[in-house]
Amino acid sequence: MIAEVLIYGPSIASFRVSWLNDRLSTAQVAGLVLEAAPEGGINPAFEQKLLAGVGAQAIAVKVGGARHLVALADTPAEVAETIDLREPDWPTLIVDAFRTLLGTGDEPVRVIGPGMGAAAFVEMIIDPRPLRSAMLDFSRRILVVSLIISAITGGLVYLALHWLIVRPVRRLSANVAAFAAAPEDASRIIVPSERTDEIGIAERALAEMEHSLADVLRQKRHLAALGLAVSKINHDLRNMLTAAQLLSDRLAQVADPATARFAPRLVATLGRAIDFCQATLAYGGAAEPVPQRRRVPVASLVSDLRDLLDVGDDLQFVQDVAPDLVIDADPEQMSRVLLNLCRNALQAMEQAPPSGEPRRLVVAARRDNAHPAAVTIDVIDNGPGVADKARGTLFEAFQGTTRAGGSGLGLAIAAELVHLHGGDITLEPSEKGAHFRIVIPDRSA
Repeated sequence: MIAEVLIYGPSIASFRVSWLNDRLSTAQVAGLVLEAAPEGGINPAFEQKLLAGVGAQAIAVKVGGARHLVALADTPAEVAETIDLREPDWPTLIVDAFRTLLGTGDEPVRVIGPGMGAAAFVEMIIDPRPLRSAMLDFSRRILVVSLIISAITGGLVYLALHWLIVRPVRRLSANVAAFAAAPEDASRIIVPSERTDEIGIAERALAEMEHSLADVLRQKRHLAALGLAVSKINHDLRNMLTAAQLLSDRLAQVADPATARFAPRLVATLGRAIDFCQATLAYGGAAEPVPQRRRVPVASLVSDLRDLLDVGDDLQFVQDVAPDLVIDADPEQMSRVLLNLCRNALQAMEQAPPSGEPRRLVVAARRDNAHPAAVTIDVIDNGPGVADKARGTLFEAFQGTTRAGGSGLGLAIAAELVHLHGGDITLEPSEKGAHFRIVIPDRSA
């Protein structure tokens, strides 16, 4: 519409100039005819009729330095304005065109234009009302054409918006509603188009979000079922462990030296298992309790691992821990962390193809300059290491295992227990095998 308005000004000015030039051409021909006629050769009534056909009240033609005037009987004494078309100035012509179009007076105007042939110029006096009427008709035609063009343009814009934006947005909203009704149905995940604009970006982002949400919901459902199963297993396991504890109490009374040496550890292990089952049932889920921290010798925690893991002669178990090194932690939870890491290492080495060198598991602990107010524990093995595809989700439940028969819970439990202590667990770079590092800060730090 702005373009139409900008075009209308020059158009109406050009129409006015063309209309006046046509009248000037006709006026010059009529003036030359009347001037060339012999004296008294043309009937005055015909002369008036000829001038009226031109639409002029007076016509003057300058030929060879002489000005010839042909006028009606009622020639006006003065005119409202003079329009000179010999040297057109378009800004002036546009302004004059709007002045003529919007004017309401009926005073005659003088029009001067270039002549034809030997004529220097031709001028005439006309009534502005026919010109104004013709300009109004032209404006109405322009308005109708503009409305038609605008309607066509509006329709094309509507179709383009509907096809390019509204239709894809409706598809997005319909997919969101359908996916919300059954988010676990993979067939309801949107299939992104190949568009590269914002709609295409939104489709790809929605598809990625729906994939992630569907996976999370499936995992949550799996975890809920697993939690119910664990609660049932814990209930029955606690009863069986209680019976085993009673039997182990009797073993502690046997006079055999070997039995007397191993019975206290068996009783302590069964006691920890019963306490863990009880805590799980009391909490109603698999969340870990707040650590009951105290200062514990690290060497005693690592020494218990040898018995809990049932280390054989085919494994080199190296304990690199100073006897006076203590850690500020919950001993039961730290024992579970080390047990999970060491058991994972042993299982990985057992399933790896023979390499010709003995299996080796190192547990080292220290306080170094990098973490003076923390204990750093390293668990290092010479097994096959961790697969690249498992590194990104190594400490996530059911995600971080690539071992056959593995549940993916051991490292997740270890990471949760370490984080409850305010510490950190990482997989360090190593040329061979796996190297896990645990940093447990003191409570004062």
